[in-house]
Amino acid sequence: MIRSVLVVCSGNTCRSPLAAAMLRAALAERPAPGEVRVGSAGTGAWDGAPASEGSYLVALERGLDLSTHRARMLTTQLVREADLILTMTTAHSHRVIDMGGAGKTHTLAAWAGEDGGDIPDPFGGHVERYRAVADQMAPLIAAVVDRLREPPR
Repeated sequence: MIRSVLVVCSGNTCRSPLAAAMLRAALAERPAPGEVRVGSAGTGAWDGAPASEGSYLVALERGLDLSTHRARMLTTQLVREADLILTMTTAHSHRVIDMGGAGKTHTLAAWAGEDGGDIPDPFGGHVERYRAVADQMAPLIAAVVDRLREPPR
């Protein structure tokens, strides 16, 4: 049973904190069996950095709060503790697997049942880029929740 999900991107200020907040909200609406903790980290994060302004604004538009988010660097301990690691790109997945995450690391799109496709980094772009990323992630996150709600096999 999956009890801990870690969402990974590059800096842990744009995609992964937004995806983690969206996943937490979706699980609050449609809980999975048992409690599922959701966290995020970045392969090149600056520890303690706040969420980017774009992600913060898009989160607010969706009724989510990233005001307390602080970036954290991906560590082997975080990889070890997570039951499922969802990455924004294939390159992130390779990095996590190199850190011991084989067998539990997948891109968000792949674990959601899509044929792949990386989630583009909106960093430094206009808020519309952040909205497009959130729109791209929303159905993937819904599919992740569906999978988390499935009875264990």
